[in-house]
Amino acid sequence: MILQGDKVVLVERGREPLKGRWSLPGGVVEAGELVEDALRREVKEETGLEVKVIGLVEIFERIQRDAAGRPEYHYVLLDYLCEPLGGRLQAASDVARAEWVPRGETGRYPLTSGAREVIEKAFAMRDRRR
Repeated sequence: MILQGDKVVLVERGREPLKGRWSLPGGVVEAGELVEDALRREVKEETGLEVKVIGLVEIFERIQRDAAGRPEYHYVLLDYLCEPLGGRLQAASDVARAEWVPRGETGRYPLTSGAREVIEKAFAMRDRRR
């Protein structure tokens, strides 16, 4: 996730799964691509921002099931703390909207499961580094 001051970048998913829900920027690692290279590429594609990767915050596994209870999506999410280096925040790729959200206002957004907790963990990690 991208932090600057007391704000975090949130994106509204523009496609399924979780279309219309707010989350942290991210995406798929392509074959042969290093995780941190994928992170920088996906952030740039979704938000227009260039970032510096600081460190791993959390590993989160999400399994979404269909109406019959069968696994439909299975994601392993690696949440990294990042700082913006350049660019201008704008929704792009599969994102409907992108916003800088003050830390105390994340509760106003319909966030994906676990997002609020990992955001707080990232702020704590960043604050310890200072």
